[in-house]
Amino acid sequence: LDERRMRIGLRRLTVNTDPDEWGRKFAFEVNGVPVFSMGADYIPEDNLLGRLSRERTEKLIRDCVRANFNTIRVWGGGFYPDDYFYDLCDEYGLIVWQDLMFSCGTYDLTPEFTANAMAEIEQNVRRIRHHACLGLICGNNEIEMFFEDGRIENTEENRTQYVNFFEKDIPALMASVAPQTFYWPGSPSSGGNFFETNGQNYGDGHYWDVWHGNKPFTDYRNTYFRYVSEFGFESMPHLATIESFTEPGDRNLFSYVMECHQKNPSGNQKILAYLAETFRYPKDFASLVYASQLLQAEAMRYGVEHWRRHRGRCMGTLYWQLNDCWPTLSWSSLDYYGRWKALHYAAKRFYRPLLASACEEGAFVSFHASNETRRPADGTLVWRLRRNSGEVVAAGVKAFAIEPLSSREIVSVDFSPWLENNDRLRDTYAEFAWRRGGETVSGGTVLFVPPKHFEFLPASYSVEAEDLGDRFVIRVASDVFAKYVELSIAGCDAVFGDNYFDLSPGEVKAVELRKADLTRPLSAEELRRSLSVRSLVDSYE
Repeated sequence: LDERRMRIGLRRLTVNTDPDEWGRKFAFEVNGVPVFSMGADYIPEDNLLGRLSRERTEKLIRDCVRANFNTIRVWGGGFYPDDYFYDLCDEYGLIVWQDLMFSCGTYDLTPEFTANAMAEIEQNVRRIRHHACLGLICGNNEIEMFFEDGRIENTEENRTQYVNFFEKDIPALMASVAPQTFYWPGSPSSGGNFFETNGQNYGDGHYWDVWHGNKPFTDYRNTYFRYVSEFGFESMPHLATIESFTEPGDRNLFSYVMECHQKNPSGNQKILAYLAETFRYPKDFASLVYASQLLQAEAMRYGVEHWRRHRGRCMGTLYWQLNDCWPTLSWSSLDYYGRWKALHYAAKRFYRPLLASACEEGAFVSFHASNETRRPADGTLVWRLRRNSGEVVAAGVKAFAIEPLSSREIVSVDFSPWLENNDRLRDTYAEFAWRRGGETVSGGTVLFVPPKHFEFLPASYSVEAEDLGDRFVIRVASDVFAKYVELSIAGCDAVFGDNYFDLSPGEVKAVELRKADLTRPLSAEELRRSLSVRSLVDSYE
């Protein structure tokens, strides 16, 4: 009369909350192996449900994997995804943090409401419990935190209802229908009963002092959460996306239409405030769009690289947010049409399993390696101190080996002997790379002043494109130091192998472009004609 076929994965997937020297761990473990979570928070893909499809979701999940995600959090302010969402996460190897659909408010927990809610929870948990991807089920988003910060009236009645529902009734149901799945009462939480909600020593945290609190990007480095399940920074979507909902006269950050497409009431003002701290004022609207995405990418990089450097103490970063449900200014790294913002390219770099990162304090820089693989890794950490013209004034090499699933400092350098005055601070940068087998595994650059004060020289770029059948290889070079080099194609969307990267003179950057990642066919000659290159200096007058 009835038959159902389901795929299962035989694995042990749970969250380790054992006590340790800092408080208690909060780490996904797969078959006993602790995993550093790398991913983002997923919201509904559209505000019109008829537009949803498996094909659209698969593209989104595939873009997560291409950016080195291993985790995705289904946010509790949306709705339960379709079965194919979990099938795709199984297939592509993403751990799912599943919020139940309760978020940011109080609920009148009458017997009738409670019975209805418990039936909804049971039906959905039964529906998804067999999936190999399911890492945990979380009771709610930010309700416990709202008690603590005053956004929910902190009465005895409200607290009792909250504890009964999220910390007694739902765990009892979970023990009955999905005892193999880890349950967590809320996000953020330290385990329940309003103990150190959103604290740094237990459970998961939401950190919004950068962005909502107007703190600088460097403030991430003052935090030591066990697992960061929300933190974020806004940007504008791509210009092509903005053109889909504006007329030319609307293309001003403070126009009525632009402000109607802003979720955060003060978001556009915040973008400009952070811009003033970081970059020079852009020369036109298109440059402002570009600069806003650079701000977002830099903010998230500061946080993720810091927390990865403290692997063990911190065991996960999920930035807010992955995607959009309509074309808008937001915290997403993929805009509504699936266009990769600078942040998504940055995530592909800062979520690399093998990561080199730098932490600067004035003229003192420590270089670190992170190994999120199950094999030992080795190589050399190569650093060079260079002028903006490319002249090398100092260099060093440090051979190293790093254990599996670990992070450590490789070498620290005091650059002050070469940065003797303000002029040197403003025209000198450090570049670093993890080199292995003749290839660069990971790397980056360090400025000693804010980018707005650095003396970038006008750049000339050379670009070549080679057709290799199913893909192109684009080779880019610059005659001077170029920061945040962006590749774009006129009239065509594309996903490049890398983008918004730094480029030193004498270096040829090879970027792959799969033909399947173009929205229209291009010949090599058409690609050369329509390809544009710019860097930060080109956004200035």
